[in-house]
Amino acid sequence: MTDSESAAAVSVDAAAYREAMSRLASAVHLITTDGPGGRAGFTASAVCSVSDAPPTLLVCINRASSAYAALTQNGTLCVNTLGEGHETVASLFGGRTPVDERFAAGTWRRLRSGAPALADALVSFDCRIVGRHAVGSHDVLYCAVEAVAASGEADALLYSERRYRTLPRTPRSGSAPAEPARAPRAVGARPAEGPALALRSA
Repeated sequence: MTDSESAAAVSVDAAAYREAMSRLASAVHLITTDGPGGRAGFTASAVCSVSDAPPTLLVCINRASSAYAALTQNGTLCVNTLGEGHETVASLFGGRTPVDERFAAGTWRRLRSGAPALADALVSFDCRIVGRHAVGSHDVLYCAVEAVAASGEADALLYSERRYRTLPRTPRSGSAPAEPARAPRAVGARPAEGPALALRSA
């Protein structure tokens, strides 16, 4: 048996995999969309950069998500990266809260695509979906970034070990002297339907 065949024969228990993934600290994002398919949004941690030439992001979504049909029809989305103080809106978008109630929890603006951009997000990436690939229960969406808006100054919001935590910002060069380094701090327990190892939404 070759090394590749041996690796393929190993089956990792899904529960053990989820528990292991819960130990990874991830940034927390709201993925929003609006257009012919309607307005929708969900909380996500499975977001990363693909390339800066051209600027491209990767977003994963469960095909059972309530936002899946709208994203597919609209073909656009906005990745809103959250900071400290956004725990409530993150929990609303991560559960089974009705769409109107989710969006009522924030102040929104529109960038190029028309997808809702959270006004006080640390940064918002306005995107057009340019490709997708199905993997298991999820679609991997490749998203061309067409506009960026950075406005928030809060500490970063993380999700680790099924809890929200915050990561203090590092002062930019030339700014006031930095305070002594602080460890990330927990700010709340895992919501009933919060961001899991990749994406979960109603």
